Amino acid sequence: MLYNILKFAHILSVIVWVGGMAFAHFFLRPAVQSLEPPQRLRLMRDVMQRFLNAVAAAVVVLFASGLWMIGRLAKQTVQSGGGFAMPLDWTIMAVLGIVMMAIFGHIRFALFKRLQCAVAASDWPAGGQAMAAIRRWVGVNLAIGVVIVGVTLLL
Repeated sequence: MLYNILKFAHILSVIVWVGGMAFAHFFLRPAVQSLEPPQRLRLMRDVMQRFLNAVAAAVVVLFASGLWMIGRLAKQTVQSGGGFAMPLDWTIMAVLGIVMMAIFGHIRFALFKRLQCAVAASDWPAGGQAMAAIRRWVGVNLAIGVVIVGVTLLL
Protein backbone atom coordinates (compact mmCIF):
# COMPACT_ATOMS: atom_id res chain seq x y z
CA MET A 1 0.00 0.00 0.00
CA LEU A 2 2.83 2.41 0.88
CA TYR A 3 4.42 1.77 -2.53
CA ASN A 4 1.16 2.71 -4.28
CA ILE A 5 0.78 5.88 -2.22
CA LEU A 6 4.35 6.94 -2.98
CA LYS A 7 3.96 6.17 -6.67
CA PHE A 8 0.74 8.22 -6.72
CA ALA A 9 2.51 11.15 -5.01
CA HIS A 10 5.41 10.77 -7.46
CA ILE A 11 3.11 10.96 -10.49
CA LEU A 12 1.09 13.86 -9.06
CA SER A 13 4.33 15.77 -8.52
CA VAL A 14 5.30 15.19 -12.16
CA ILE A 15 1.89 16.47 -13.25
CA VAL A 16 2.24 19.64 -11.16
CA TRP A 17 5.77 20.33 -12.40
CA VAL A 18 5.57 19.40 -16.09
CA GLY A 19 1.96 20.49 -16.46
CA GLY A 20 2.70 23.80 -14.78
CA MET A 21 5.63 24.43 -17.10
CA ALA A 22 3.50 23.64 -20.14
CA PHE A 23 0.75 25.97 -18.92
CA ALA A 24 3.17 28.81 -18.21
CA HIS A 25 5.16 28.38 -21.41
CA PHE A 26 2.35 27.89 -23.91
CA PHE A 27 -0.63 29.70 -22.38
CA LEU A 28 0.23 32.18 -19.63
CA ARG A 29 3.28 33.81 -21.22
CA PRO A 30 1.62 34.50 -24.58
CA ALA A 31 -1.51 35.82 -22.84
CA VAL A 32 0.36 38.39 -20.76
CA GLN A 33 2.36 39.79 -23.69
CA SER A 34 -0.35 42.40 -24.22
CA LEU A 35 0.30 43.88 -20.77
CA GLU A 36 2.74 46.73 -20.23
CA PRO A 37 6.11 45.63 -18.76
CA PRO A 38 5.38 46.79 -15.18
CA GLN A 39 2.08 44.89 -14.99
CA ARG A 40 3.39 41.87 -16.92
CA LEU A 41 6.54 41.49 -14.81
CA ARG A 42 4.71 41.97 -11.51
CA LEU A 43 2.13 39.39 -12.53
CA MET A 44 4.78 36.91 -13.70
CA ARG A 45 6.77 37.44 -10.49
CA ASP A 46 3.69 36.66 -8.41
CA VAL A 47 2.73 33.64 -10.52
CA MET A 48 6.32 32.35 -10.56
CA GLN A 49 6.59 32.73 -6.78
CA ARG A 50 3.59 30.47 -6.26
CA PHE A 51 4.61 28.02 -8.96
CA LEU A 52 8.23 27.75 -7.82
CA ASN A 53 7.06 27.05 -4.26
CA ALA A 54 4.82 24.25 -5.55
CA VAL A 55 7.67 22.87 -7.67
CA ALA A 56 10.01 22.95 -4.68
CA ALA A 57 7.56 20.71 -2.81
CA ALA A 58 7.16 18.52 -5.91
CA VAL A 59 10.95 18.14 -6.20
CA VAL A 60 11.18 16.94 -2.59
CA VAL A 61 8.34 14.45 -3.14
CA LEU A 62 9.79 13.25 -6.46
CA PHE A 63 13.28 12.76 -5.07
CA ALA A 64 12.17 11.06 -1.85
CA SER A 65 9.53 8.82 -3.43
CA GLY A 66 11.77 7.87 -6.36
CA LEU A 67 14.67 7.03 -4.08
CA TRP A 68 12.39 5.01 -1.80
CA MET A 69 10.85 3.04 -4.69
CA ILE A 70 14.28 2.22 -6.17
CA GLY A 71 15.61 1.27 -2.75
CA ARG A 72 12.63 -0.94 -2.03
CA LEU A 73 13.06 -2.90 -5.27
CA ALA A 74 16.81 -3.20 -4.74
CA LYS A 75 16.30 -4.48 -1.19
CA GLN A 76 13.67 -7.02 -2.24
CA THR A 77 15.85 -8.28 -5.09
CA VAL A 78 18.92 -8.70 -2.90
CA GLN A 79 16.92 -10.32 -0.10
CA SER A 80 15.57 -12.88 -2.55
CA GLY A 81 19.12 -13.78 -3.59
CA GLY A 82 19.24 -11.87 -6.85
CA GLY A 83 21.42 -9.06 -8.06
CA PHE A 84 19.85 -5.66 -8.54
CA ALA A 85 20.21 -3.94 -11.89
CA MET A 86 18.14 -0.81 -12.20
CA PRO A 87 15.94 -0.88 -15.33
CA LEU A 88 17.10 1.37 -18.17
CA ASP A 89 13.99 3.56 -18.09
CA TRP A 90 14.42 4.13 -14.34
CA THR A 91 18.08 5.03 -14.87
CA ILE A 92 17.19 7.54 -17.57
CA MET A 93 14.38 8.93 -15.43
CA ALA A 94 16.65 9.32 -12.39
CA VAL A 95 19.54 10.95 -14.27
CA LEU A 96 17.36 13.35 -16.24
CA GLY A 97 15.28 14.06 -13.12
CA ILE A 98 18.41 15.15 -11.28
CA VAL A 99 19.35 17.36 -14.25
CA MET A 100 15.86 18.91 -14.09
CA MET A 101 16.24 19.50 -10.37
CA ALA A 102 19.55 21.29 -10.95
CA ILE A 103 17.98 23.48 -13.63
CA PHE A 104 15.09 24.21 -11.29
CA GLY A 105 17.59 25.26 -8.63
CA HIS A 106 19.19 27.69 -11.09
CA ILE A 107 15.80 29.12 -12.05
CA ARG A 108 14.62 29.41 -8.44
CA PHE A 109 17.75 30.66 -6.71
CA ALA A 110 19.46 32.72 -9.43
CA LEU A 111 17.11 33.79 -12.22
CA PHE A 112 14.00 34.32 -10.11
CA LYS A 113 16.01 36.37 -7.60
CA ARG A 114 17.08 38.60 -10.51
CA LEU A 115 13.44 39.00 -11.51
CA GLN A 116 12.42 39.86 -7.94
CA CYS A 117 15.20 42.46 -7.62
CA ALA A 118 14.38 44.00 -10.99
CA VAL A 119 10.68 44.30 -10.16
CA ALA A 120 11.44 45.74 -6.72
CA ALA A 121 13.70 48.35 -8.36
CA SER A 122 11.24 48.98 -11.23
CA ASP A 123 14.05 48.03 -13.61
CA TRP A 124 11.83 46.71 -16.39
CA PRO A 125 14.59 45.95 -18.94
CA ALA A 126 16.45 43.83 -16.35
CA GLY A 127 13.17 42.17 -15.41
CA GLY A 128 12.54 41.35 -19.06
CA GLN A 129 16.00 39.84 -19.35
CA ALA A 130 15.42 37.73 -16.24
CA MET A 131 12.06 36.52 -17.58
CA ALA A 132 13.64 35.67 -20.95
CA ALA A 133 16.27 33.57 -19.20
CA ILE A 134 13.61 31.89 -17.04
CA ARG A 135 11.55 31.17 -20.17
CA ARG A 136 14.54 29.54 -21.92
CA TRP A 137 15.37 27.30 -18.95
CA VAL A 138 11.72 26.40 -18.38
CA GLY A 139 11.61 25.37 -22.05
CA VAL A 140 14.66 23.15 -21.55
CA ASN A 141 13.18 21.59 -18.42
CA LEU A 142 9.85 21.09 -20.14
CA ALA A 143 11.55 19.26 -23.02
CA ILE A 144 13.49 17.06 -20.58
CA GLY A 145 10.28 16.34 -18.65
CA VAL A 146 8.51 15.26 -21.84
CA VAL A 147 11.46 13.00 -22.71
CA ILE A 148 11.27 11.40 -19.25
CA VAL A 149 7.54 10.76 -19.59
CA GLY A 150 8.07 9.33 -23.07
CA VAL A 151 10.92 7.07 -21.99
CA THR A 152 9.02 5.72 -18.99
CA LEU A 153 5.93 4.99 -21.06
CA LEU A 154 7.65 3.66 -24.18
CA LEU A 155 10.57 1.60 -22.83
